[in-house]
Amino acid sequence: MKLATTPEEMRQWMRQWREAAIYLDEVKRDELANMTEEEGWRAIESLLSLAPHYRRLSRTSGLVKQQAWFHKWNRK
Repeated sequence: MKLATTPEEMRQWMRQWREAAIYLDEVKRDELANMTEEEGWRAIESLLSLAPHYRRLSRTSGLVKQQAWFHKWNRK
């Protein structure tokens, strides 16, 4: 696969991804609209099974740590 190097190739690449995004959104909406209750519950169970892997997530936004870093950098 050749990388887009010219402005026209880059525009074409972006056009393709925009079209793909529109198509994928339509597919997602159709799949959700036609999902059975059983498929919905399976999807929910699948997502909930991931929860133990993310239990170490912070309960804060990180703003306090960010401000501490800014304060530290500002002193230098």
